Amino acid sequence: KELALDEGRRAIALTPVEKDVNNGSRVLQYFAITAAWAGEKELALQQLEAGLRAPDASQMLSYGALKLLPFWDPLRGDPRFEKIVASLAPKDN
Repeated sequence: KELALDEGRRAIALTPVEKDVNNGSRVLQYFAITAAWAGEKELALQQLEAGLRAPDASQMLSYGALKLLPFWDPLRGDPRFEKIVASLAPKDN
């Protein structure tokens, strides 16, 4: 668990969003998933929010992905995660 989190932090340090928007954004997303599966919900939610603010948030952070992909299962049911998902829901015109 700690090794995975340490490697994720190292990846973020090596590929900051400020220097590499595309890959840096993806690293944030993958670290959020890693933290979630390591049981670090608070860290996972922080990284998820950072990933959503990144200039190149990928399809992995879309409403459909957060709602359906099993990557995010460890966060389901957490009110903060559900609020993030709801904020990305398609809006009726």
